[in-house]
Amino acid sequence: MKELTPYFNWWRTTVIRDREIVDAEVAHEFRNSPEFESALEAWPGRWYWTPESGAGRITMVRILQPDARERWLLHIGLFALTFVTVTFGGLLLTGVYVPIGVLFSVAGLREGFRILAETVSGAPALDFSMAVMAILLAHETGHYVLAKYYKINASPPYFLPGPWPVTFVGTLGAFIRLRSPIVDRRQLIDVGAAGPWAGFVVAVVALGVGLERSSVASISGVTDQFVSVMLGNTETTIFLGDSALMIVMRELIVGEGTVHLTPLAFAGWVGVLVTMLNLLPIGQLDGGHVIYALFGEKQRVIGVVFWLGLLVLGFQAGQYWWWLWAFLLFALSRGQLGHPQVLDRHAQIPKSRGWLGWLTVILFVVTFMPAPIYW
Repeated sequence: MKELTPYFNWWRTTVIRDREIVDAEVAHEFRNSPEFESALEAWPGRWYWTPESGAGRITMVRILQPDARERWLLHIGLFALTFVTVTFGGLLLTGVYVPIGVLFSVAGLREGFRILAETVSGAPALDFSMAVMAILLAHETGHYVLAKYYKINASPPYFLPGPWPVTFVGTLGAFIRLRSPIVDRRQLIDVGAAGPWAGFVVAVVALGVGLERSSVASISGVTDQFVSVMLGNTETTIFLGDSALMIVMRELIVGEGTVHLTPLAFAGWVGVLVTMLNLLPIGQLDGGHVIYALFGEKQRVIGVVFWLGLLVLGFQAGQYWWWLWAFLLFALSRGQLGHPQVLDRHAQIPKSRGWLGWLTVILFVVTFMPAPIYW
């Protein structure tokens, strides 16, 4: 640090846990000097310029001590178990029911995989599970990579297996933990937006390929407003709501009619739904990160308005699950629908991050489904 201070008009150093964060203003005569650039290259961390009324503000972050060793066996084990439960969820979607009891013994797992191997539904079930896991992995990796780029102490993804007879998909999602604070809104928008965009790209690919393989279903009394999936022994049909994106892709790839989705296409639809839910501008959801980065403390008001909007959406016929989602968000955030402050809440964000924020808002709009599931 002492090699850099001669180039600063002023600087402020903050040490939080195991990170040193330096906020400084570089003297005008040194901003493009080879001497300063050489000293900056020797900084053992991440640095970037911070817009501030034309001044040479710079933010620097470095790790003071190595991060604790990660429990990689736990993360790999959760990934593997989630892959198994999602695969059995894929079998459920193709008409083959595997009892949840197979998870509780080695013999049960063998029986479950024997069913997978011996049924014609095995390949579509694997298409489904590989696509869902790829979407979740891309989403969390997007967060993880950007967090590591900014020297934020982040955990690898935790994958959450789920009961496939209840969730239809066999997972409750995935998440990473941020163990060190986010410095400013630039970091926040980069880390927050990276996950939804990465997962969305994989979801659109799965959806597009899956729609190519899907067929138009002849179901009496149903318009082309919905797409359908068969569950269990195919006697149960659920109808999936449209987003603007789904409408465009269905018209371009399939055309008119009610679409009977393949498991791969359904995985893509699930990915779009996950993107939309994460981009709700509430609390510490990805959408809350982005809206706080764009609007600061105004996000709190926006979050409350959208949370109340979820309650209104629940009054639609058959859409009571919005109330469950609203309750879970309220409980998990301990009633804090606003986003917590970053360390430097007054630092501006570059124009490029402003564009990223608004593009992410547009992504939320085109993926929004007011009524995701009809029974």
